[in-house]
Amino acid sequence: MVKAILFDMDGVLIDAKDWHYEALNKALGLFGMEISRYDHLHTFDGLPTKVKLEMLSEQYYLPEQLHGFVNQMKQLYTAQMIHEKCHPMFHHEYALSRLHREGYKIAVCSNSIRRTIELMMEKAMLMDYLDLIVSNEDVEKAKPDPEMYQTAIAKFGFRPEECVVVEDNPNGIAAGRASGASVLEVATVYDVNYQNIKTFIEKN
Repeated sequence: MVKAILFDMDGVLIDAKDWHYEALNKALGLFGMEISRYDHLHTFDGLPTKVKLEMLSEQYYLPEQLHGFVNQMKQLYTAQMIHEKCHPMFHHEYALSRLHREGYKIAVCSNSIRRTIELMMEKAMLMDYLDLIVSNEDVEKAKPDPEMYQTAIAKFGFRPEECVVVEDNPNGIAAGRASGASVLEVATVYDVNYQNIKTFIEKN
């Protein structure tokens, strides 16, 4: 029996994939660099900023000494975009409020830092329905490693088969599957609705 639903955030609860892309490129642009949209979608999607910067150092010779500053500026630009663009989506509020009321434990497990997760959840009016947040600061290895989902499952005290992971990108899907939980794959934030989630739960 399913007892918990573990949501990814970007592309699942928040339509923020482009925000991270734009914020990082704005920070990299201070040094005349940028990530192409193709690389964003096929190489960097779903990875923490720290990992993206390490990859850029390996592939494009971004000096490692700049990582801290670029990351700091990226977080600043991301926060600005959240304040400008993040807003409640009724189908998400309805889904999480009803699932919470029905007794399911709800977690957000994201490769973002905790401050970003909390800000997005507050702006989206979803914080009140969450029982747990797991950020990239709470684990040794971010997705695609399963540690993030394993951590949430352990904190809830459930078995993997009692949990459903909701994910949209290959790194997150791989992490969810490796954790042993069932994985509901979604294409857009609009697929994350009460009916789709309940239908998936009833099949598992």
